[in-house]
Amino acid sequence: MLIVGLTGSIGMGKSTTAKLFMEAGVPVYDADAAVHQLYEGEAAPAIEAAFPGTTANGKVDRAKLSARVVQDAVAIKQLEQIVHPMLGASRQKFFADAEAAGAPIVVLDIPLLFETGGEKRVDAVVVVTTSAELQRERVLARGTMDAAKLDAIIAKQMPDAEKRKRADFIVDTSHGLDPVRARIRDILDEIAKMPKRRA
Repeated sequence: MLIVGLTGSIGMGKSTTAKLFMEAGVPVYDADAAVHQLYEGEAAPAIEAAFPGTTANGKVDRAKLSARVVQDAVAIKQLEQIVHPMLGASRQKFFADAEAAGAPIVVLDIPLLFETGGEKRVDAVVVVTTSAELQRERVLARGTMDAAKLDAIIAKQMPDAEKRKRADFIVDTSHGLDPVRARIRDILDEIAKMPKRRA
């Protein structure tokens, strides 16, 4: 089974691309969704113990937790030590289920793939991209953040040009869904011929 890492900066169309991989019959592991699930159950007691007052009704209050850890490198480390082993276990279960179902290829949707060294654990990397203008337009249209917050997030992420340089495959989402669907078909054909290369 080949493992493909899917990544891309905020607003590039990564979530849409992940959905189109699923539409093409490829199992997709969504790291963000997995964290959400952990925050709504399994991880909540340990997070409450480490950061009292950040959960309510057995679920993590993301806004409170974020406010608590965002400026504190030690707290972020502590949070990662709680969440990462649980994430690892959920990812292993995903692999086992996909393997049992006979999936030849799976996709790991990981926003900070390069930033966390995740490219070493996959056989190929797909980077989703679009123009900087379209990126801003999409994110600001969501109505959940302002330009200053977006700039801060972009500043923390590896630059798009650097991600594209390190990618095996690039998906440009600037021109609607059909070209992306076609690109995914091409990528799946190419990947099927590739050797495994993860460490």
